[in-house]
Amino acid sequence: MSIASNLIISPTNVSKLLFPQSKPSVIRPKRLTIQCAKRSKRTGKLRYPSEKKKLKSNPHAQIGVENKFIGFWRLSKLGVSVHNDPGKDFLDISAALLQEIAKVLKFPVASMLPPEAFTVIRKSLDARKSQKEPKFMYTVEIDVNKLLSLEPHTWDFISRLEPRIGLIEHVLHERVSGDLIRMAQDIKKINGTTVTGKGGHSSYEGSTNSYPATKKPRIAVVGSGPAGLFSALVLAELGADVTIIERGEAVEQRGRDIGALVVRRILQPESNFCFGEVIFLSTRLKGLSKQSLLPRKARRKLFLLLPIRGAFSVCKTRCENQCAGFQYLGAPVLHVVENLEESKVMETLVRFGAPKSILVDGKPHLGTDRLIPLLQNFRRHLQELGVTFRFGTRVDDLLIEDAFVVGVKVSSSREIAQSNSQKLRYDAVVLAVGHSARDVYQMLLSHNVDLVRKDFAVGLRIEHPQELINSIQSFILGDELLASAMLRSTDTDHVEMICQMLELRHVYSGLADEVRRGHGKLPVADYKVVEYVSKDDVDGSSSSGPTGRSCYSFCMCPGGQVVLTSTNPAELCVNGMSFSRRASKWANAALVVSVSSNDFDALNLHGPLAGVELQREFERRAAIMGGGNFVVPVQTVTDFLENKLSEANVPPSSYRLGVKAANLHDLFPVHITEALQYSISMFEKETRTSSPLQIPRSGETYESTSLKGLYPVGEGAGYAGGIVSAAVDGMHAGFALAKNLSLHPGDIEMILGRAQNAISAKY
Repeated sequence: MSIASNLIISPTNVSKLLFPQSKPSVIRPKRLTIQCAKRSKRTGKLRYPSEKKKLKSNPHAQIGVENKFIGFWRLSKLGVSVHNDPGKDFLDISAALLQEIAKVLKFPVASMLPPEAFTVIRKSLDARKSQKEPKFMYTVEIDVNKLLSLEPHTWDFISRLEPRIGLIEHVLHERVSGDLIRMAQDIKKINGTTVTGKGGHSSYEGSTNSYPATKKPRIAVVGSGPAGLFSALVLAELGADVTIIERGEAVEQRGRDIGALVVRRILQPESNFCFGEVIFLSTRLKGLSKQSLLPRKARRKLFLLLPIRGAFSVCKTRCENQCAGFQYLGAPVLHVVENLEESKVMETLVRFGAPKSILVDGKPHLGTDRLIPLLQNFRRHLQELGVTFRFGTRVDDLLIEDAFVVGVKVSSSREIAQSNSQKLRYDAVVLAVGHSARDVYQMLLSHNVDLVRKDFAVGLRIEHPQELINSIQSFILGDELLASAMLRSTDTDHVEMICQMLELRHVYSGLADEVRRGHGKLPVADYKVVEYVSKDDVDGSSSSGPTGRSCYSFCMCPGGQVVLTSTNPAELCVNGMSFSRRASKWANAALVVSVSSNDFDALNLHGPLAGVELQREFERRAAIMGGGNFVVPVQTVTDFLENKLSEANVPPSSYRLGVKAANLHDLFPVHITEALQYSISMFEKETRTSSPLQIPRSGETYESTSLKGLYPVGEGAGYAGGIVSAAVDGMHAGFALAKNLSLHPGDIEMILGRAQNAISAKY
């Protein structure tokens, strides 16, 4: 402190101040301390990769929650024994599930917890052999406000609850719900008002960007599959004048045509399993839940191998990673549908008649028999919005003026000759055909539309008794396992444990019987396997062929049947389907091998349609091997592995048009056959699983990069690989086109998120 601060400034003291008599004290500067604001903790996507890795390595890491009493808590991986669970069809809160919730909350009396405060948002079965017993695995959401109001004693227990990665999560807001119709109506309310139109639907007014009421944009949607229906729904809800053009028949007539094919072998080229009003075939909506592998000895049973092309991607709902190396996929996947796009699709299906259980089931399934009322409700709603349906109408050509699509040329698909063709003008054309519409590819090529060939998969469909799969998946321990365990047992407790296992074997054997009859607690068993085949995995006989390819099962149909999906009598291909009860005594799945441009070149096939020609070549071979009349060539697995043809009669099959013993080594090139053999030999592990080409488009507008006014979407355009992925792609395309036409002013990405072009490139 300075001298001046200790002195009174006065005239008598000025001299003392200016000329001090004593040596002044040294002025020591203060130490300055810079205090920074407390660094906020990074969360979610803001974390550095090193932080994410640390969190993953420590599943018990705590994440701070500002207020634990606001919002919702989500509890995952809650396991309830099959013996204590009400069963696969019960999706509410059971007493056994309350016990598991109480354990996580550390609440002493489970019966005091109010079930109304909890909601099941995912349920699946874990039937892995590594488990002591099969369990239903739950993800449950806790409404904190409701829980505290109904049971105040839980306050202390919620206050001590801490997030744990993958087990306990805190969310501030309730899961977004609502179908696509409600979402479209909400969008229209953002910058305008909603008024009621014909049939009770809404129309958008008040935006300076909207089309005038006297002139709605006219849109043609070609194809009534999932991509076409969902794009039409979005466009119609936002005020467009939509016409759906479908070469096949409405679902009612289509059912009769399929019946004639199965019973009388009469194939309608434009109304069959591939063409017509449909959303999906086997209607397995997603592959999330228990998925296990068949043991090596199981493949020695009498399986059937059938050549396949089939539109298998209509049985698949989302892209599943195919990693190099053998994968055990038995663990339950309890990923909640946080993807808003997919949840909108699922909730829209529920609105039109699908059971609400598909929103909760780990592996939701509708069944082909439930499609008719769902499609009728979907069509009725679109018609109330003013959508026009033109069934039995084939698009033969595009109308193009100044490099812009201005309409389509159509004719009746019920007539072979295009004598009564019409020219229909539209402001835009959404091309939502499936990958069986090969004539459309040829038509696009004639207009110099860019078509890019891409990888896909070919293979066989394998069939086995459903009872066998149920037994394997129902935790029935083998006799040899029990015997060896008893021989090793010297401890009394160990013997008691084996006795309990024997009792469990008896219990779950009965459950497997119930599953086979379409009843019981357990869902029908299935499996999923993946294998990567390298050059070292096969013998050297096919070294000239391309090596290094993925082999995987695909479109597994438990309790299903094999059906014909040919669109030409000279070409043969099959697919799989199942009804809602899955009560068939057969199970089937596609076993496919990836093929690439190298395979096309090896067969001297070139150009953007090389993949299509590859498919046709295999289908023609299959038809010849079957002897015609839609008879399918088959071979037992043992014979296929040993490359021989037994003289014994082939086992029965679910395929109703007949089978014929043949050596399927004559169907594919050697390197593809060897890859299939190797994948079957590793079993402890169709020709068209997705489109063989892709139509390039803008990632922002979804418009073709080579032809303005054309919007290629869905499987046939190469941007989807199944039910939900095609519906999501159609939904995104609908919003993108609506924005281009000024039917809505905002960016849909802010609501749905940008479409995953990187994922769609896999199809």
